[in-house]
Amino acid sequence: MLETKDILETITMIQEENLDIRTVTMGISLLDCIDSNIDKACQKVYNKIVAKASRLVPECEEIEKKYGIPIINKRISVTPIAMLVGACEEKNPIKFALALEKAARTVGVNFIGGYSALVQKGFTEGDKILIDSIPEALSKTEHICSSVNIGSTKAGINLDAVKIMGSVVKKAAELTKDRNCIGAAKLVVFCNAPEDNPFMAGAFHGVGEADCVINVGVSGPGVVRAALAKSKNLDITGVAELIKRTAFKITRMGQLVAKEASARLDVPFGIVDLSLAPTPAVGDSVAYILEEIGLECCGCAGTTATLALLNDAVKKGGVMASSKVGGLSGAFIPVTEDAGMINAAACGSLTIEKLEAMTAVCSVGLDMINIPGDTTPEVISAIIADEAAIGMINSKTTAVRVIPAIGKKEGDSLSFGGLLGEGPVMKVNTGSPARFINRGGQIPAPLQSLKN
Repeated sequence: MLETKDILETITMIQEENLDIRTVTMGISLLDCIDSNIDKACQKVYNKIVAKASRLVPECEEIEKKYGIPIINKRISVTPIAMLVGACEEKNPIKFALALEKAARTVGVNFIGGYSALVQKGFTEGDKILIDSIPEALSKTEHICSSVNIGSTKAGINLDAVKIMGSVVKKAAELTKDRNCIGAAKLVVFCNAPEDNPFMAGAFHGVGEADCVINVGVSGPGVVRAALAKSKNLDITGVAELIKRTAFKITRMGQLVAKEASARLDVPFGIVDLSLAPTPAVGDSVAYILEEIGLECCGCAGTTATLALLNDAVKKGGVMASSKVGGLSGAFIPVTEDAGMINAAACGSLTIEKLEAMTAVCSVGLDMINIPGDTTPEVISAIIADEAAIGMINSKTTAVRVIPAIGKKEGDSLSFGGLLGEGPVMKVNTGSPARFINRGGQIPAPLQSLKN
């Protein structure tokens, strides 16, 4: 039974504290669209997406009206397209990108994720061709997001793939330099990529998933910060307890929306991803939560410890609220998408090296970071390798989404608008890792992979 104070508290969260459903993402398997004729395969892809997702946007809008809960994004994730490319006689993955773009426009979603390849242990022919095509695909589309998984705790790290991705990230930025290098902002390189992640740019529909599912990503850093601001005198144990209770409430709202969308669309409910996903809006910031806990500025000593506490408490509160927690689930630290992170980076308190340390204890990794446009592909590859190593050794998901700001240098600013925000171009260590990256081969899986 809902009490009046609970209803009023939720209304306040939505109206004043930026609480929202960040995304309802429909995952669609395209395995039954495989065809040796690429044109037939593309038509099957388009037809299936439109058939499954034609009601996604209008039904989400009805849910918004019914409950008064904002649903910011309506998205689709699909089977990694490299799997379909490999079966085609004509190896032209751009045709798939254009088919996905057409489908996105037809059903009205914000993004489609899944222009992806899984190469943690090696390449198929389809993988290589798709990865080479990523910069062109992202430059020719508006709604497509791309991801590549280059490592895992079980397989180790594919250093050949790491080397390639440094060049792919740089080229994606160069081909879209007239649009603020947006191509690189829609490309993420993973270690231990989850198959049910509803958040972009890394969403894809894993081969172990059902034919079609509904996954929901919630948000609410502003709610957590507001709760802490009202409880100034708690010790650190009390802080953790308060965050847990707040995460519980946020996740319950996500589960409500997920079940409603599942019923309306007659599609199974997959998971709730309870990640605290920030926005550029003032107050809706993970960095500001850390500062509310007691830091002068995000990035100073104590940042990693407070972030570890936050991430753990969010997960504990969320799993009590839903039996179907999945995806990434934790605290995101994308620099350009978080007002507090932007401020901390601009004043010099937050560096890439500190961000790397923070990624060892939170969700994902080095996310939405602008770097100088003249950063070499080898340095980008090494940044990817470092982050993948953290994920591999710690049996967690890590990722890199850096944007080489073509024509800009450290201290300049790059703006994407909307939820992607804007931020300063951050300093990168320019010492050359080229000899390491060019060795190639496979970084072996760590001992903890042998759990059988």
